[in-house]
Amino acid sequence: MILIIISGLSIGINTFMSKAFLTPVFLLVLFATLTSCMDENNADDPTADEVNLYSSRHYDTDKALYDNFTAVTGIKVNLIEAGADELIARIQSEGVSSPADLLVTVDAGRLWRAEQEGIFQPVKSALLADRLPDNMRHPEGLWIGLSKRARVIVYNRAAGMPEPLRTYADLANPAHQGKVCIRSSSNIYNISLMASIVARNGEAAAEEWAAGVVANFARTPQSNDTGQIRAVASGECGIAIANTYYLARLAASEDPQDQAVASAVGVVFPDQGGNGTHVNISGAGLVKTAPNSENAIRFLEYLVSDDAQLLFANGNYEYPAVPGLAATSTVVALGDFEEDSLNTSELGLNQAAALMVFDRAGWK
Repeated sequence: MILIIISGLSIGINTFMSKAFLTPVFLLVLFATLTSCMDENNADDPTADEVNLYSSRHYDTDKALYDNFTAVTGIKVNLIEAGADELIARIQSEGVSSPADLLVTVDAGRLWRAEQEGIFQPVKSALLADRLPDNMRHPEGLWIGLSKRARVIVYNRAAGMPEPLRTYADLANPAHQGKVCIRSSSNIYNISLMASIVARNGEAAAEEWAAGVVANFARTPQSNDTGQIRAVASGECGIAIANTYYLARLAASEDPQDQAVASAVGVVFPDQGGNGTHVNISGAGLVKTAPNSENAIRFLEYLVSDDAQLLFANGNYEYPAVPGLAATSTVVALGDFEEDSLNTSELGLNQAAALMVFDRAGWK
């Protein structure tokens, strides 16, 4: 006799087909049994509706991205926040048992560091390839850019724009001796800028430029980007370099002192008509051991949608990674510019060379 076995319930096929078992009561019991089986199977995969995000972005506005993704897909975003280097080390120490699905960082250089540690796996997505330009995607699909910020030159408006000041190269001009304030050579934003110069011009030319900038220092490298802007506004320095979202954040602040700082400085987008202004990215890569890789790819695809890109841009004064979207935050008031089309993977590939150039030039 043929047996039907359902979660430990065995009945003969002839008995099953009898009228006695085709009663409403039996059908309800059968349905409940089948439902229980399905629930037990789902219990074996408790992360089926989750994605685990390790992120070094510490911006409150990003929470709207996660909430919107969950509302649209039903997939919960579990967030772990820390510095990029700490997260990379954590994923390494967790090994194959790591719950991490995606690693998000705020600099291409740190994406490259994660890549070198073998943390990422390639992502295959026609949607990502269609939405993002080549320079916002790793050549082998190991990570993508999510948002951009430009590294610009600022000067004191009251003192007037020093000349010449149209390119990054101009920062090394002897005319600016004693005027330049900048962060240390260990700062990842400066490392990425130097890596782009190495990629474009070679190490010898990059070192000559770095030595010229060092000769023009107004003070020992110190502080953060906001500190450089404040130093220029106060007149301590004549020129500095900063990322655009720091400028926009000061301009959009409700603090009158911040607004005064933003109003006191002018902005130059370097290398217009040439290579274009250096841009860096926030980006993400799919972890090689991701337990929820399909959910993670869906999340990446959501992050390049129009709505998500504008949340990135307007929520944190960044530029969309997807071309053609009109951001409306304060950063737009800084003006339009031509950006360097160098693939951001080059910023990582030339990171070691950039550090050596800094050391040889005496840039502390």
